[in-house]
Amino acid sequence: MTEGSSALLRRLQQLQCHFTWDLKKDVDLKNLSTRLQDHIKLQLGQRGAVARSYSFLAYVRYLQNQREEALSLLNQSEETIRERHGDESERRLIVTYGDMAWLKYHAGDFAQSQSYCKKVEDILVKYPTGSSASLLPEVYGEQAWTYLKLSKSYYLQAVDSFRKALETQTDDIEWNAGYAIALFRTEEWVLENLQETEEPPSIKQLHFALELNPDDAVLQSMLAVKLGAYKKYKEAEGLLKKALKTDPDNPHVSRYVGKYFRNHHQLDESIDMLERALKRTTQSSFIHHQLALCYKRKKIAEQSHKPFSNQREVRCWRRCCIREFEMAVKIKPSFHLAWADLALLYAEERNFRRAEEIFQQCLVKLPECDESLSQAIHQRFGDFHYHHKRNEAQAIVHYTKGLLIPLKKYEKKLCAKKLKKIAERRLSRNPGDGEALALLGQVARAEGNRKEAADFYEKALNCDKDNEEYLSALCELRLELQGSSSD
Repeated sequence: MTEGSSALLRRLQQLQCHFTWDLKKDVDLKNLSTRLQDHIKLQLGQRGAVARSYSFLAYVRYLQNQREEALSLLNQSEETIRERHGDESERRLIVTYGDMAWLKYHAGDFAQSQSYCKKVEDILVKYPTGSSASLLPEVYGEQAWTYLKLSKSYYLQAVDSFRKALETQTDDIEWNAGYAIALFRTEEWVLENLQETEEPPSIKQLHFALELNPDDAVLQSMLAVKLGAYKKYKEAEGLLKKALKTDPDNPHVSRYVGKYFRNHHQLDESIDMLERALKRTTQSSFIHHQLALCYKRKKIAEQSHKPFSNQREVRCWRRCCIREFEMAVKIKPSFHLAWADLALLYAEERNFRRAEEIFQQCLVKLPECDESLSQAIHQRFGDFHYHHKRNEAQAIVHYTKGLLIPLKKYEKKLCAKKLKKIAERRLSRNPGDGEALALLGQVARAEGNRKEAADFYEKALNCDKDNEEYLSALCELRLELQGSSSD
């Protein structure tokens, strides 16, 4: 590397753009590309969304070694920004120019790369932030939308970037909408500390974003989903009507309206909305997944009619469910939760070999998964062993792993319930089963009932006096109980 190119590289590394945001390279590029193309084709999102989709898709094309198309897409991004923002375009071109500088550098065109670096530097001189550690809100905003579109593992970073954008542009329509969407998607991690009657932050933010932009049908449909969960049905249904009137053909509106209907057991209406959405965006793994969940509910409803359930109907709904899950994972091979649900359906059809293969593939991917997804996969693998393989020992292994993940999710409750059922059945046969008593102790401890847990471990130790694991757990619990009483 020459001295000149080394100096250029140092300038490039100072830029804020897709090339410097440490976006992981193992993301499903095909699925991401499809989603970005849909956003462009259907003109989805806020005023600047299409331009952002062009520049992000350009980076994806670079990663796919399609550099000519990447260059064309960045030119379209610049053109769209100038069309939409006119005299206010400069600050919004920082990321696009940064991407262009990097693309020219990788093409060996150092002169053009330097030219784009200079354009960014000139804009930053014209619009200083007051601190070298701070970015312009337009840059934070584009960074946030990038994280939001990239993958679930980047959602919390999206929340942080939107907050920073809003520190200086508090009433910006795009940043407020994005912040609302990011909160909506991340709340499964942050709701643990809320009281049951306390509204989550997304409801307040969705209301505020709609005050700024009352006709945003996507935000209306998202707020309806949240309000429905808190039994505010009148306001929720009013928002659904507005959303369907404002933008009935928007697939994002259809999918959230469909989700609302599914949450409230209106399965036929949900299926109708989701199928309508698929007509506009055929390659949406999310919509196929939502359809699969609807068919799964129909299957479960028919099975609940025992002993009068219609097995032909059950098989029909199961096949519909399998078809939609298979489409979801075909479009998005990294959709591990859909894979796990699909594996359980294969097991119902007694295709145990295929189900086991899928679960093993999911286990290999667990290090890449967040705790929420890991918990769900262990719960489903536990169900596979418990209900289909009749392997209680392996069921206990996976239910326990799901239980011990420190998230208060529905899957944790399911793991606890199954472990209790296994332990109580064993104790009904043998009241001196130390392993079963320790299992109840482990569940009680995971649920925060330390006194009850200590009692169970003490009983387990009485049954198996030399068990060091039971003794260690009991000692730890007694220390914790002493500490809490002294406080």
